[in-house]
Amino acid sequence: MRLPSTQALRALEAFSRHGTLWQAAAELNVTRSAVSHQLRFLEQDLGFALLQRAGKGVVLTAQGRHYAAEVRKALTTLTDAAVQYGDRGVLQGSLTVSSTPGFASFWLCTHAAEFKQLHPDVTLRIVTPHRLHDVAAPGVDVYIAYGDGDWPRHSVELLSTVDCTPVCSPALLNQLGGLNEPADVLRAILLHLSGLSEWTSWFAAAGIIGPDPERGLIFSDMNLVLAAAMAGQGIAIGDNFVCSHVLETGRLVRPFDLSVRVASAYYFVTQRDRSGNPAIQAFAIWLKGRLAQTTPLRAPQPSALPPATPPLP
Repeated sequence: MRLPSTQALRALEAFSRHGTLWQAAAELNVTRSAVSHQLRFLEQDLGFALLQRAGKGVVLTAQGRHYAAEVRKALTTLTDAAVQYGDRGVLQGSLTVSSTPGFASFWLCTHAAEFKQLHPDVTLRIVTPHRLHDVAAPGVDVYIAYGDGDWPRHSVELLSTVDCTPVCSPALLNQLGGLNEPADVLRAILLHLSGLSEWTSWFAAAGIIGPDPERGLIFSDMNLVLAAAMAGQGIAIGDNFVCSHVLETGRLVRPFDLSVRVASAYYFVTQRDRSGNPAIQAFAIWLKGRLAQTTPLRAPQPSALPPATPPLP
C-alpha cells in the first residue's frame, strides 16, 4: 500500500476534530469539495471506509475514528521534529497560546516580547477562549486556563493560585469620599464576570451578609470589567496577577487590604502527547520564570483587619 498524501491526512485530522466538512475546509483554507475529495482518495488508498452517512451529513466510521487518532499522533510527531531539528540549530516553528482574556491583556501582552527576543524564530500566536476553562480549541498548543485543574486528558501544571480583592479608579474612590469599611463598597456599582462568585467570597470574608452581587454590572470578559473599573463605573474584583500592572501604574487602587483565596487558579495545560514539544517546553520555562519575577498583589494575613481608606486629596 502506498503512503497516503500528507494533504489527505491533514484533511482527515481536521475533519475528525471539527466533525463537519466546512469547518475542516475553513481551517485548511480550501473548499469543502476539496476536503471531501481528499477523504475519498484516502479511503481508496487505505482500502476501508472512513465516512458513513448520518442524516444529511457524514461522520467518521469507528475504524475512521481510530485511524484519525493515530494520524493526529503522527502529524504531531512530524511537527515537533521540524521544530526540534530546524535549520541553524535554533528553536523554530509556531506556537499558539490560548489565554484567558484578562491574563492575556493585563499580563501576557505586557511580557510576550521578551519570549520573542529569546526565541525570534518561533512564531507566537496568542488567542482567547470563549470559556475560561476551555482546553479543547482546535489548533491550540498551550492553554493558560482558569479553573479547578480537572482536565484528566491533559498535562496540567499549576501556575498560580488566585487572591481577589476589590479595585476601583482613584477618581471613583475620591468621588465616594473614601471607603471606611468593607460594607461601603455597596455604595457603588459592583462589576464582575458572569458566572463567577468572587464578590460572594469576598463578602463572606469581610463579614458582609445579604448583598446580591447580581445587582451590579455583569460582563463576559475581564477586559470589560477592568475597563469599566478604570472608567470609574464601579468597583471590580481583581485577582493578584491580572491587576498587578494597572495597580502599579495607578490606574486602579485597592480600597482595602482584605483579599480572599478563591477555588479556581491559573494552570498551564497541554495535550499529554505534546508536553515534550521543544517550543512548548521553552514557553513553559520562560512563563514560569517570568511569573516568579512578577510581584502579585500581596495577600494579607487572615487576621488582618481592612483599614479605612480616606478620600484622595
